[in-house]
Amino acid sequence: MLPIFTILMFDLGSIVFGGAYLTEIIFGIPGLGRISFNAIFANDYPVVIAITLIGALVVLITNLITDIAYTWLDPRVRYE
Repeated sequence: MLPIFTILMFDLGSIVFGGAYLTEIIFGIPGLGRISFNAIFANDYPVVIAITLIGALVVLITNLITDIAYTWLDPRVRYE
């Protein structure tokens, strides 16, 4: 159960961030996807760095939630 849960949680972070990005570009909804797309071609480096930081935070928070959920799923896993 733990390997399947790990893969699902790691994919969840990319689906949330990447899915919103693609949806905004395809449907023309203004948001993070459109801002990042325009910032890359305009060489707006602070915006590109900020969007990269947001993506990294999404991945880190997803990994933290995964590690915390391990203790609920498997009683043998304990953190000291």
